[in-house]
Amino acid sequence: MIVIVVLIVLLVLAAGFVMIGFNKLRKADIAAQEALGGIDVQLTRRADLIPNLVNTVKGYASHEAGVLEAVTAARASVQQAAQGGSVAGKAAAEAQLSGALGRLFAVAENYPQLQAAPNFMALQNELSDTENKLSFARQYYNDAVSQLNQAVQTIPWMLFTGMSGVKAREFYQAPAGRETPPEVSF
Repeated sequence: MIVIVVLIVLLVLAAGFVMIGFNKLRKADIAAQEALGGIDVQLTRRADLIPNLVNTVKGYASHEAGVLEAVTAARASVQQAAQGGSVAGKAAAEAQLSGALGRLFAVAENYPQLQAAPNFMALQNELSDTENKLSFARQYYNDAVSQLNQAVQTIPWMLFTGMSGVKAREFYQAPAGRETPPEVSF
């Protein structure tokens, strides 16, 4: 009788351990998915600001069509990347938009009256705020991925990766040559 009770207790403990391991990995995976969604939110917010910024600059710099078209094309790439699941695709689209915005702000330097326009300044401040939030979202994602990858690659949690369907994720990295943001001065 005691042997049966001991076996039942061991089975209950083993089942509890399996549930804890499974849930730990699934929660870590969900946290990483949520963090990646945060990057998408900020990329979308940034892309939503772009048309207003472009229209403001258009009024002053109508002959700079090439720069404005590049910004519009980069914005479309970011929106498309936000819909996809590839971290590398999101990073590449973000880098393209950062470069285009840098060129846009360089054009704006040639128009002192534009730099003094209240709506241009407000848009620039909104964009700066969004860049800060995007930076935070990237860091939050990498932290969540770090916790997930540690769990997936360490004992005892790695024993549950097959059962839970959770695997290591890639970190969000800036594309080559984009480790620092473009410098824009007014």
